[in-house]
This record gives sequence, C-alpha cells and structure tokens, in this order.
Amino acid sequence: MPRASSAGRAPLFLTLAIVAAAALSACSGDKIVFRDRDPFNQPVAAAAGFLGYYDTVTKQTTCGNCHADFQGSWSQTKHSKAWANLASSAGKAATCEGCHSVTGKGNTASGTPAGHDGVASATYYDVQCESCHGPGLQHVEGVGQGTIIRPLARVGMTGTGTCGDCHSGAHQPFAEEWKDSEHGVVPTGTHATNSSCIGCHEGRGALARFGVTNNFKEKGTATDYQAITCAVCHNPHGSENTAQLRFSISSPDPEQNLCMQCHLRRAVADATTNSPHAPQGAVLLGYAGYRPPGFAYDTARIFGSHATDKNPRLCAGCHVTRFQVTDKLTGAFAFQATGHLMRPIPCLDASGKPTADKTCAYTTTARSWQSCTQSGCHASAAVAAGAFTTIRGRMKFYVDQLWINSDGDGTIDASPTDGGMLATLKATRPSEWTANDGVLSPAEGAEYNARLCGEIGQANTDNSKGIHNPFLCEALLTATISYLKTYYGLPAASIGVQAQMNGPIGGEFNNSMHVSPSPRG
Repeated sequence: MPRASSAGRAPLFLTLAIVAAAALSACSGDKIVFRDRDPFNQPVAAAAGFLGYYDTVTKQTTCGNCHADFQGSWSQTKHSKAWANLASSAGKAATCEGCHSVTGKGNTASGTPAGHDGVASATYYDVQCESCHGPGLQHVEGVGQGTIIRPLARVGMTGTGTCGDCHSGAHQPFAEEWKDSEHGVVPTGTHATNSSCIGCHEGRGALARFGVTNNFKEKGTATDYQAITCAVCHNPHGSENTAQLRFSISSPDPEQNLCMQCHLRRAVADATTNSPHAPQGAVLLGYAGYRPPGFAYDTARIFGSHATDKNPRLCAGCHVTRFQVTDKLTGAFAFQATGHLMRPIPCLDASGKPTADKTCAYTTTARSWQSCTQSGCHASAAVAAGAFTTIRGRMKFYVDQLWINSDGDGTIDASPTDGGMLATLKATRPSEWTANDGVLSPAEGAEYNARLCGEIGQANTDNSKGIHNPFLCEALLTATISYLKTYYGLPAASIGVQAQMNGPIGGEFNNSMHVSPSPRG
C-alpha cells in the first residue's frame, strides 16, 4: 500500500540512479531505479522511541503513513488540535504542555522524559497516535512488531497509562467524576458473567455488542472484568459524533442513541414480568408502560419537553452538564465540573463541587440545578427545584392510590401491611399474581406502572421521580387506577382523589414548557 507523502500528496519517489551523459543518446544499458521514501523519521535518543509527526506542516503522523484510515478520522478530532488550543489559551502554562503533546502521559512508555518532554520539538505537538499507543519506533522498524496494543483505559484502577493521565485534575476531572459514577463500577456476579447482562454492565461486553473488533490489552483475559470506561462510549480514533462518541446523543432513534443502547431495555409490561428494567429511554420518548384497555390517549407516544427540541441532547442534555465552580471568597477558578458523574442535579460539597452523594436534600443550596438553567428551560434554580418538587408530589399521589410500600421491602404485601389497591387485591385476589401463567393481569400491569413511575426503591426502574416524562406517567397512572376500580369492583375514589384525577394531565404545568406539540422522532 502506498504511503502518504510529507505533503499529503501521492507517494514521493526518489530517483537513486545517476543518469550519465551517454543516456541522452539512448544507451540501452542504463536503467532508473525507484524506492519509497522511508516511512518514518528516525527520532533522536532523547525522545525515547517516539516518532511523532512525519511532516509537521501537513500534520501527517508517522503512524498515518500506513494507518491512513485512522489518520483521517484522528485529524478531525480535538486531539489533533491540542497544541494550537493550548497556544490560544489565556491560562496556558509550561505544565500544560505534557497533555497537549506526545509524551509518556496516556501510555505505558518506560523511562522519562519521552517525546516532547525529551525533545521540545513541533514533531511532538498535539495528542497523536503514540500518546495512547506508546512509542512506535520498534513497531515500524520491525514491520508490525513491538507492543502497540492499547489498553481499554482502566481509569482509576491500578496502574497508569490511561485517559485519566490527562483527563483528570481540577480543570479536567473526567476520571475522578467517572470513577464515582455508576459507569465506574466494576461488575461482579451475573453482571460480569451472564451473557444477557454483560453487553451493558461490562466494558468488553459493551464494546462487543457495539460491534467494536479492535484489539485491546484486556480483551482476552476471561476474568479481567471492566467497568464502562472512557473507550466504551468514546471512540479514541474519532467519530462523526460530538466528543468522539460511538453513537449520537441527539438522535431520538433508540437504535442510534448512545445512552439508549443500554438505558432502554424492558420498558413495556408483558406476560413474563411485571417489573421494568432500565426503561429510561422509552419513558423519555413516551412509549413505556402498561396501557390498560380504554387508555385515554389516541397517540402511541406521549411527550414532555425533555424529549423535544427544547432539549436537543436528550439524556445528555440533563445528565452531562459542565459548569465552573469558583472560590466563594475570591471568585477565582476552583473546579471545572464535567458532568461525568452522570447526575442531572448532583449534590454539592461546601465549596460547590459535585460529589458522589445521592442522599442530600433537593434544595437549591444542597444541589446544582445548572442542567435545568443552562438549557434555558428554567429561569432559575428555584423555579427548577419547585417544578421538581411539584412533579414528584404528583407522582407520589397517584402511585399511592395503587401501592404504598409501607414496610419498604419493594414487594407488594397484602393489606394492612402495605396500602393501596394492589395491597387490597393481594389480600382478596392473590391469584392475579400467578407466575409463569402466560397472562398479564390488570393487577400485574398496575404493579408495573407503579414501579415505573413511583419511588419503590427498585434499582432497575426509571428512577427519575417522574421527571423524565411526567405526562406519560400521569396518563398511565390515572388510566390504570380507573381501570382497576372498574375491573375488580373496588370502591370509588374519594371526592378529593377523583377531582385530582379528573384534572388536566400535568396540572399547573399543562400547556406550559413541559409539554410540546413538536415531539422529536
């Protein structure tokens, strides 16, 4: 395969033969011999085997002379512009250069200094191939030999040589926040071994399900279970999506949306289960849940604004929000939150930094509401917090009609242990929950909706407290309550309850910014 030239044109051939003057008279014994230019420039010893750019003007990497496809995709990434971005930064410092050039950071190079740290040359500007793969001299000298396989980026785990070497610290705390997120949990048990689980819970399994066939260090080790690391969601070689993501975050098509590759599993009740499993995408897009006969809506999907053009990044629009934390006394920069805790309204410590805590109060002082205000949807944190409290209260009101999990065990117990219509039915008609009978009873469908939209304490349910789509949940719950009363002959609701149920879906938020006539998809 021809190698790209230093000028990015067709292969450069050098004429080695010296044509004698006699050649002008067409001497038959003369011939011209061609050979390719060497595919790499010999690095100086101080660079520790890092090759860097083949040509600094065209930003042709040495690796790209053979791996032209990767050269092309990499050239469109922010990594390829890292040095220029640093140079234009007002806060640039010499200590920043190691992460904006080819060095021993991000790879397992032995010995320091290396690359730009050893030779401050433009040859090593930008985050090139070797920044992740390590020094390439042995690889090109031995025609494919040498250890060049990239680790899966086990951020926060034992050892270095990962994305976290640079994507960490107060200015870029991706690694620290990721480690405290659910994505940073190393799977165990069935999540690590069950074939139906590993595609979402185990890093290598997720890559395989995404169709990624590249080799990486941990690939062949049976028990080297991996969390959902950087390289699972981000393609290190670049992609057509924002932030080098493997799938779009703005597509309403579940098959094309990155988050919904996993956060949309069992979203519709059927005869085999009355419990949802990671249904968030379907709730957001408006088609999750059990729909009893006579369901009031004549459309297949019910939208709230979180799934419309008001929120073009969909899941990421709320769950991945960057904001800067400043010192409360001086106003100076203190921390750049990256949103990689994946929490839309994270708890804050005393300095205003997002934390791993999930239990703090839902107040404007205990949590950050910037995912709500930066979008332009909510005028202030107080407005956003008020909307959250109202919607959460409405969800609890409706779910409590179906089931009050009084003892907190997550299982419907016959009344009077638990409360609500389902607890009454569990006492009077327990056969409605016959397992494996191939029939989804109205009681089982109602339990599904209560788990989907309520706060039952089940890890696999929607868990948004109604925020993903309050209109869908209210429509499902009111229709289910009415149907159960009719189907099972249960007592009529009190006047107050019935009045609430007869009101418009969404209550005070109906026809406001929380509902849109222009759903996505």
